[in-house]
Amino acid sequence: MNEWILKQENDDILLEDVFLAYYNCRKNKRNKIECLEFDLDYEVILIKIWEEINKGDYKVSPLSVFIVEKPVKREIFAAVFKDRVVHHLIVMKLENILEKEFIYDSYSCRKGKGTHFGIRRIEKFIRKCSKNYKEDCYLLKLDIASYFMSINKVILLNKLEKFINDKYIGSDKMSLINLIKKIISNNPTDNCKIKSLFNKWSDLPKSKSLFYAKENCGLPIGNYTNQVFANFYLNEFDHFIKSELKTKYYGRYVDDFILISNNKDELIEATTNIRFFLKRHLEIDLHPKKIYLQNINHGAEFLGSYIKPWRKYITPRIKNNFNLLIFDINEMLYKGKFGNTEKNKIRASLNSYLGVLGHVNSFHLRKSAISKLDDKFHYYFECNFDFNVVKLRK
Repeated sequence: MNEWILKQENDDILLEDVFLAYYNCRKNKRNKIECLEFDLDYEVILIKIWEEINKGDYKVSPLSVFIVEKPVKREIFAAVFKDRVVHHLIVMKLENILEKEFIYDSYSCRKGKGTHFGIRRIEKFIRKCSKNYKEDCYLLKLDIASYFMSINKVILLNKLEKFINDKYIGSDKMSLINLIKKIISNNPTDNCKIKSLFNKWSDLPKSKSLFYAKENCGLPIGNYTNQVFANFYLNEFDHFIKSELKTKYYGRYVDDFILISNNKDELIEATTNIRFFLKRHLEIDLHPKKIYLQNINHGAEFLGSYIKPWRKYITPRIKNNFNLLIFDINEMLYKGKFGNTEKNKIRASLNSYLGVLGHVNSFHLRKSAISKLDDKFHYYFECNFDFNVVKLRK
C-alpha cells in the first residue's frame, strides 16, 4: 500500500478518505452478500477505485432495477457495492459545507433530523401560528410532480459545480467535481440489470419511471448521493420561501413542503409565486392534484402522520401496510419458514413500524396488531409492555 501512497499528488483524493467511505458504507451491512464478497479483497479493490478516481478513469457500473410495492409502488435503481462506496465518499466530502448552506427546516438526509423531527417542527409551527389553537391559521401543503424523475441534471451539475467552487476548500476540488459529474451524468438505464418481472411495470405511471424520463432528466431513487443532491436541488427554493416570500412557518422533506400562516390570501398568492419559481429556475412543476389549503383545525397530513389539535394519528396508508405486515408474518409462521434471516427480517420490519407508531397516539393499534400474531410468534419473539419494541428470544 505504501507504494501507492507515494504516487499521490497534492490535488488527489486521499486514499484514507476512500477507506473511510468504505467503513461508513458497510455499517449495518456486514452480513449482506455483496458486502461479504467485497470484504474478501477490499484493500486491493479500494486502492484500484482510488487510482481510477484520481486518473479520471473511474466508470459507473451498471445498476440493478426493481419495483417495490410498499409503502408505495416505485422504481428503484441500486448501485453495486463499489459504487456505493464512492457515493459515501462524495457525501462525506460535501456534508459539512452543505449543512451550512441548508435552511434549518429542510429535514431530509441530515443528521439529527428526519421524518419525526419534521413532524414535531410542523406541529410546533401550527401551535405557534394559532397561539395554541386559539386563533385561525391556515396550512398550505404542496408536492412536486414526479420529483426525482424531473430533476434536470444539467441544472443540478451547474449548481453543484458553482457551489463547490465557492465553498469547498480542499485541494482535491477538481477531482471531486469530475467524480460528481460522472455519477450524475451516468444514464442508469444503460445496460441495467432488471430484477423484477416486466409486468411489475405495467401499472407504474411513465412519469414515475426513468425509462421514460426526458433527456438529461431524472435521478435514480435509491442512490445515497441522489438523496443528498435532491435536497440540494431545492435549496435555492427554500431560501426563496424564507427570504423572498418571507414565510415564517415553512418546512420541507424532499419534495413535500408546508407553509403556515394566519393569512389565507397570502398562501394563495404564495402558490402562484412558488409555481412560477419552480418552473423558471428548476424546470419542475407542482403536482396539480396535491395542492391542499385548509384551516389547521381540519388537520394536517405530513410524513405519514395526521396532525390534529393536541394529538397525532397515523395515516390510513401506513396503518393498512402495518396490518398487511402482520398478515404476512402469520403466513410465514404457518408455513414454518423460520431461519435466522427470516427472524431478523421480521424483527426489523416490525420495529420499523412500531418506531413510527410510537411517535403518535397509537398504543391500542400497536397492542391490537401484536395480539393478532400467531401464538408461534411468541415462541421466537418477545415484545415490551408498551408494544413499541420487538426482540428475539434468547
